[in-house]
This record gives sequence, structure tokens and C-alpha cells, in this order.
Amino acid sequence: MYPEVKLHIAGSWRAAASGETRPIVNPATAEEIGTHPVATTADLDEALEAADRGFKAWRAVSAFERGKVMRKAAELMRQRADDIARIMTLEQGKPIAESKAEILGGADTIDWFAEEGRRAYGRVIPARADGVLQLVVREPVGPVAAFTPWNFPVNQAVRKLSAALCTGCSVILKGPEDTPASCAELVRAFLDAGVPGDVLGYVLGVPADISGYLVPHPVIRKISFTGSTPVGKQLAALAGQHMKRVTMELGGHAPAIVFGDADLDKAVKILAANKFRNAGQVCVAPTRFLVHESVLDDFTERFTAAAKAIKVGDGLDPQSRMGPLVHARRVTAMEDFVADAETSGAELRTGGKRIGNQGFFFEPTVFTNVPLSARMMNDEPFGPIAAINGFADEEEAFTEANRLAFGLAAYAYTRSTDTAEKVAARVESGMVSINHHGLALPEVPFGGMKDSGYGSEGGSEAIEGYLNAKFVSQARA
Repeated sequence: MYPEVKLHIAGSWRAAASGETRPIVNPATAEEIGTHPVATTADLDEALEAADRGFKAWRAVSAFERGKVMRKAAELMRQRADDIARIMTLEQGKPIAESKAEILGGADTIDWFAEEGRRAYGRVIPARADGVLQLVVREPVGPVAAFTPWNFPVNQAVRKLSAALCTGCSVILKGPEDTPASCAELVRAFLDAGVPGDVLGYVLGVPADISGYLVPHPVIRKISFTGSTPVGKQLAALAGQHMKRVTMELGGHAPAIVFGDADLDKAVKILAANKFRNAGQVCVAPTRFLVHESVLDDFTERFTAAAKAIKVGDGLDPQSRMGPLVHARRVTAMEDFVADAETSGAELRTGGKRIGNQGFFFEPTVFTNVPLSARMMNDEPFGPIAAINGFADEEEAFTEANRLAFGLAAYAYTRSTDTAEKVAARVESGMVSINHHGLALPEVPFGGMKDSGYGSEGGSEAIEGYLNAKFVSQARA
């Protein structure tokens, strides 16, 4: 059964003040499975007042005690993983195994930040004069407004909540309206574990209205946003006008460079799995495949065969390896990418069409010989579409990898240590993974450069955006 979705404000799960709701749709059937509340300004004002109270209380709790509460939340997520996974698949569409893996991974993230918060050390700076004590003290920045997307309802939100809570900040989380219930269960786990009700709020509604109200509000001192580059730029500009601390994890268009000496079995297996995971609705999914001409035909045949072999179906079916897109708009977007590629002269190797008339399913799609002018070579498809092009030498590959303004993730496959070192040094990306898919672990940085944003949502770097460094210099009286 799909749960009733509510807001969480000032310790209470409740409807919006206006009573307005909007539908939630199962992407596998296109049928309405529930509704979510639409928060009003009155709801947001109450959430802000609670966040202000909650911050003053939560910052006074020791990092040791905050960590204990967070570890309990992690255990609750593990205990509830099966139920939350079913909710996530109902509203988001991904295969049930992927949903459960996301939830268990989220629990690991909570555990890691619970420990990292206890290690947010300050430092003592040696003074130039006798009798002077120079300290750097780390303090929580204040109430946080966090905005999280629908593609990973738990995994994206858990990084923001964990980083904020472990450092002593309160949070208002604007959840994803397409997938609100599984995200709400994450909030519930924190609250059930002992996070005070004033410390953690959960709101839904009209995204632009909520962000337009929360970002400039004087109570909010930190913004964390995951989403598209255009929206991220607007929110970053708004935050800048009010001198708010910001973390932005924005869009990508990840190149995957396959050199002539690559292990093709490994490259095809890993790249195909990560291209079509979550129906390609992944910000770090490989999207532009740049393959050395000496192995281009072999790689293309193997990759195309892997795409054709993927079983697409309802995520609740354990045999399904790829579920639907999240809503009808994404199907239309894929059809537009395909039409543009075919018009531009690209060669369709497999896929390219919607599957059936029920739900939002789309075939795993592979194009080759795609002109650089085609949309899919410039705009992130954010769906199950791969573009494979050849290159003659490494300079050509690096030039294409760095051509776009995006710089979130990049991949490369080579047996040469020298080539791997060149990839690490020359590819302009916040994350580079060579010969495997090594991203998004709790303990490693997660973030981009250029138009893909700034700041990190993983690793020790993640908590920096939630802490102020206060310098205290004291001389003997």
C-alpha cells in the first residue's frame, strides 16, 4: 500500500494549511497512487520558526550524542528497507533491487556522517607572542534549506540531512514531489531515532514558490541544492544576493573514454550497467562514449548487445533490470532527442521508441556516429540514451571530453598507467573514475566543477559547507 504523504512541521505530520494536494503517479502504470500536500507561505513560516528554535537546541547537543541518534536512524532504515524500497519503486519506477540498495546505501551514509561529525576538529595556531592563545573553533552555520530531486529520493536527501545534522544544523528539506513518500520515510527514521521535531522539517509544493521564499529568508543560513544547472544557477544567484552559504550539485554529461588497450569485457559490462541504471536518470551516468577507432566496432557491437539484453518492465517484477522513466515528460524528452539525432544523421543501433501504451517505458537506446551538433552531444539526455563516437588519438578524446561546460563525472578505461595519469590530470571533472565505477561512496567527495556546480556532498569535504570557522585570539589579562 502506498502511504498517505504529509508535511512535517514543528514536530507534527500534517496536511498543508490550505488543504491543497496534487497527484502522485506510478510511472509503471500512469495511474494515480496518492497525493501530496502543497505547502503555503503560512506552512513555510511555521517551518522556519521551528528551524530557528531547533537550531538553538540542536547545536547545544554534543557531537557525540548527535552521532548516537544518527546511528539509530541508520539502523531504522535498515530494518525498514524492504517496506521503503517498495514505496520507492511504486513512485519512482526503478527495479526493487535498486531501491533497496539505495536505502541500505543511505543507512551507510548516515553512519559515516555520524562519525565524521565527531571529528569536526578546530585547531590551535602557535602565537607570535607569549601569553597569547589562538584558536580556530568550528561552529554550525545555522538552519539549512535543502532541495532534493526525484531520481534518488533517499540517496540525494540523506547526504544533505546527514551533513547538516552531524554538524548541529537544523534543516528544512524540500522533498521531491514526484517521489515524496520514500523521502518522507527517511525523515521519519531520523525523527523516530530521536532528532527533535523542530530540528527537521519536510515540505512539498510548488518548487519555485518554496525556493523563492526559503532561500532569501533571514532564518536560513545555508542552501544545498541538487538538480538541473539552469535552476541551480537561479538559486545560486538568489543565495548570493543574501550572502548565503551554498552547495550546488548540478547537471552533468559524463564522457567515457575507452582507449585502444582497454579491457573491453570490463568496460562494456560496467559502462552498460551504469548507463542504463535507473533508466539513465542519473547525474553521473556515462552519456558520451568516446572509443578509440581500433576497438570502436568491437565495443559498439558488445555495448549494443548489452543494451538489447536488458529486460525492461515494472520495477516490482524481480526480473526487471530497468524500469520506466519517472513521468510522461521524460518520455517526450527522449523522443525529442531521438528525432533530433536521426535528423542530424546519427545511426540508430538499437532502441529509440517508447515501449507499450501503459506507463512511461522507453527502450535502451544506442546511437553511433553522432555529430557534435546533435542535441544529445550537448544537452544531458537524463534517460536511457547512449551516444558512441570514435577518436583517432588521445588529444582528440581529451578535447571532446572537455568541450562542454559540464564537469561532474568522467570515466576512462585503459591498461596503461601513463594514459590513466593523463586522464586524471587533463579531464576537467569533479570526479574521475578509471577502470571501474568508483563514485558516490560516503567517504569520498561528490561534486563537480564548471557548470556542474561547486561544493561536495560526500567525504570530509561535505561538512565544510555546514560549518563556520571562528578565530579566537586571547591574551592573558
